[in-house]
Amino acid sequence: MIIKQLSVFLENKSGRLNEVSGLLAEAGINMSAFSIADTSDFGILRVIVSDPDKAIKKLREKHFSASLTEVVCLICPNEPGALARALDILSKEDVQIEYMYAFSIDKSANIIIRPANVQKCIDALNKHQMELMKASDLYKL
Repeated sequence: MIIKQLSVFLENKSGRLNEVSGLLAEAGINMSAFSIADTSDFGILRVIVSDPDKAIKKLREKHFSASLTEVVCLICPNEPGALARALDILSKEDVQIEYMYAFSIDKSANIIIRPANVQKCIDALNKHQMELMKASDLYKL
C-alpha cells in the first residue's frame, strides 16, 4: 500500500516544469497525479509516476534535485462528507498529516496522503476498512 512519490525541486523560472515533463515523456514515464507548491525562490513538484525509480534516475542525470517519498493513496466515494469521515478516522487514530492532494476518476476520489508515519496511517485506515490503492494500480493510471 506504500506508494513512491517523486518530489522535484524547481527554480522559479520559466520552462523548468516543461523540462521535467519533457524528460519524463522522453523516458516513457507517465504522470498519474501531481501537485505543485511554490515559494518565492523555488517550487516543489510532487508527482506520482509510472516508474518512480527510473524517473528519479533520469532527472538526477539532468541535475534536477529530486527525491522519493512514501505516501498512501486513499480511495473514497466522490461525494460530500467522504473525505471528512476519513480525516476523522485519522484524527482519532492520532495520524498526523504533512500534506495531501487529490484527483478523481468517475465516482471515486483518490487522495494522496503524506503522513508523518506511513505505517501508522495504513494501519489506521485498514482498521476502519477504508480502501487503499496499491502502488502497482496507481502507477498504471
